[in-house]
Amino acid sequence: MKGWFTINTLDLNVTSEMEKAMQLSHGVGYSEYSRNLDLRIEVEKVRDREHEQCNKMVLELQRKIHA
Repeated sequence: MKGWFTINTLDLNVTSEMEKAMQLSHGVGYSEYSRNLDLRIEVEKVRDREHEQCNKMVLELQRKIHA
């Protein structure tokens, strides 16, 4: 049965800098991000992958520095 539930939107205090960063990084604004669960999931998957890549880079740099 389509449309029988609602998804709560995020209640965020967003600065103009945060909005600009979201637009540049993910191509969407916080208002759309907060309303669209599928979009939120995709953005968070990308953020998670980027975080893992950064952690790997840091470990590699530490390994080279301390080798």
